[in-house]
Amino acid sequence: MAGAQVTSVMAKLVDLYFRSLKALVALCLALMVLLVLGNVILRYAFNTGLTLSEELSRWLFVYLVFLGAVVALRERAHLGVDSLVKRLPAAGRRACLVVSLVLMLWANWLLVKGSWLQTVINMETTAPASGAPVAVVYAVGIVYGVSAGCFMLWELWAVLTGRLSDNELVMVRESEELDASGQPAAPAASSR
Repeated sequence: MAGAQVTSVMAKLVDLYFRSLKALVALCLALMVLLVLGNVILRYAFNTGLTLSEELSRWLFVYLVFLGAVVALRERAHLGVDSLVKRLPAAGRRACLVVSLVLMLWANWLLVKGSWLQTVINMETTAPASGAPVAVVYAVGIVYGVSAGCFMLWELWAVLTGRLSDNELVMVRESEELDASGQPAAPAASSR
């Protein structure tokens, strides 16, 4: 009983974390639109502009991409070719998923290590328009890497312990896979 409660609380916390990431992605997009549109209006209407606009919108775009990639990883929304893997028996799909997760974890480790090094190197370097440390840009790689790494480790554990169903053994989802309302089908919640 206690184990089920802990699992339920953890699932709610993970869901809250990913809802927060989605909200941050939406906020980044909204701020980018406001900054760029505001700068365009200021330049054409008043022959002036915000020097901070270009730098901040570029940084927001970097955050939008990295945070959105974490969300897409959980929702299995990344692009991929699954025509061969779908034709394999369950054991073959399971083996392919394990190999792909191990390779993804290795690449993710390289990204976290590089982001950490760049963050440390650029702590003293300031951006020209804002004066903020450039390390802020590289830090999002660490956020992405830790979030994605935890998710990939969870997926690896789930596949190795047999907690994933046969249809969850493919890490991508085709755009044609829609639910009854015409929206993209949500991933099965059993492993999350």
